[in-house]
Amino acid sequence: MTLTPATDSAAVVVSGAAVLLPGADTVRALADGPAPGGAAVEPADHVGRKGLRYKDRATQLGYALTAAALRDAGLLGVDGLTVPAASTGIVASSNFGNLDTVARALDTIREETVTATSPMDLPNASSNVIASSAAIRYGLRGPNLMVCNGETSGLDAVHWAATMIGAGRAERFLVLGVEPDNEVVRRLLGGARAVDGGAALVLESRTAAAERSATVRAVLGPYRRGADEPGGTAPGWELPAHLGSASGAHGVLQIAAAVGWFDAGRREPVRAVAGGPGHDAGAGLLLLAPEAA
Repeated sequence: MTLTPATDSAAVVVSGAAVLLPGADTVRALADGPAPGGAAVEPADHVGRKGLRYKDRATQLGYALTAAALRDAGLLGVDGLTVPAASTGIVASSNFGNLDTVARALDTIREETVTATSPMDLPNASSNVIASSAAIRYGLRGPNLMVCNGETSGLDAVHWAATMIGAGRAERFLVLGVEPDNEVVRRLLGGARAVDGGAALVLESRTAAAERSATVRAVLGPYRRGADEPGGTAPGWELPAHLGSASGAHGVLQIAAAVGWFDAGRREPVRAVAGGPGHDAGAGLLLLAPEAA
């Protein structure tokens, strides 16, 4: 398989990061390792109840993560987005996202007729509902993309955001990785659970971050899609087994954990790896400390 570099190693930076998982609601807590027995995330505690009704669990979690990451990057004030709406896009990654909504709609159609489906459910059956809903709620009018292509999905979402920044499509992107845990997802996973949460990142061109005096939390290094991994000897972060499958959120969580490590003073490069042996494809991304040139 051909290995394709995605970005200049100093062109795209992380200026904001957020995590919401049972037992971890900061990047430092994620990097240190969430303890078992954490309480389930309540999106209403983070964004209020308005607008959550009729939204699936993944979209609700996405709202909370988007708000937290934008605030962390200094992009969300009391009056909304603090930068031009068209300057900010969104790429979301989720493989199980609205699976419960789709299954419920299909069950209704099979058992009754299409006229029996809920008018509240059908808009949420679109595969891009997480990305589009977050963009509408927070006024992100740049490019909008949903990625749901298996184990590499989270790192691929970061790659596409960085690629669009490099191409001048937008100055910054909110990258969201989220997976819900519910009966339908567990049935798909053969009884195993999913993380029921995720992470969000704000990626910016180094120039855009400097223009608004944003704090650089990490720098994106080389990305590779294929069997080999960049920075193969660099340390990496692994999701604690008790949290369940992170799937499309995994790569985004890895990068958020790297931000937590850098926040704590670590300066050696950190690698994020997804897929590989046992999967159709693999992906790897090297994360560099904030002062990387």
